[in-house]
Amino acid sequence: MNRRHRTRTASAMALTAALVLAACGSDDSGGAGDGGPADGEGATRTVETAMGPVEVPERPERVVVLDTAELDSAITLGVTPVGAVRTDTGTMFLDYLPQDRLEGIENVGVIAQPDLEAIHELDPDLILGSKVRDEQRYDELSQIAPTVFTENVGAPWQENFLLHAEALGASAEAEEVVARYEARAAEVTEAVGGPEAAARTEVSMVRFIEGGNTRLYGEENFIGTILSDVGLGRPAVVDEAEDGFAVEVSPEQVDRADADIVFYTSYGAPDASGEEAAVGGPLWEGLSAVREGRAFRVDDQLWFLGIGYTAAGHILDELETHLTAGN
Repeated sequence: MNRRHRTRTASAMALTAALVLAACGSDDSGGAGDGGPADGEGATRTVETAMGPVEVPERPERVVVLDTAELDSAITLGVTPVGAVRTDTGTMFLDYLPQDRLEGIENVGVIAQPDLEAIHELDPDLILGSKVRDEQRYDELSQIAPTVFTENVGAPWQENFLLHAEALGASAEAEEVVARYEARAAEVTEAVGGPEAAARTEVSMVRFIEGGNTRLYGEENFIGTILSDVGLGRPAVVDEAEDGFAVEVSPEQVDRADADIVFYTSYGAPDASGEEAAVGGPLWEGLSAVREGRAFRVDDQLWFLGIGYTAAGHILDELETHLTAGN
């Protein structure tokens, strides 16, 4: 059975509070024709962030993003950043995103290790990131441009998206994105056979980690929320996940991943993450999902790194394909 089924509704958009227009600093004689600001030019809005209220431009035009979620959010909302960080696996800017939308984006370092000089040289008017990644650099970043941080990453990705949208001046567009996602999740639930059938289908998420233990993902993370939104069941092992995030297992415990369906991938090279050694081994071959041909390798960027609505849309499509295979 699914232990927590989240229902995301449009009411979540209440998080995007009414925008506050700041004064533009002109007197009665000021105007577009005599050196005063044109309509909207120079206007700002107050956005409530994890670091307190921040004044951001009414229409940001030069945005720098400090994580993959912020990049997904910007592209989803029709904004191409001038700068973005890359992952520490060497991946530049997420292969699943429309590549023509990524042209011209400058690399500004690695996640949690942004290059402040490179960011400064881009002359941004908005920086998007998170407190958990870059709190110690917030003051320096804020001196470069208005900096909007969410509190955390991962599980609160849907709430974070709303903050990103507010900062970008795209809250109306965000409402449409959320509505499309909710409708698509409901379609996948029905394709599986409805809520009861979905809840009876236990899905296990396995991620082999280069330089670390294998993770069996719980519910408090990006992919966990998507599975929950579809109403899918999860194996009992997820109840052991610390803070709901993941259970770490050794190669000798990979059989704990057993479920009706297993999705697996690697963060890093498969030969270094332990994936190649595990997949095809006796414990792996003993999984019921493997015996029944219901273990599927998925793309790590898409299922674990993207953390946004564009990624989620592709995942829903793949879920429907795999969950209904053979029906």
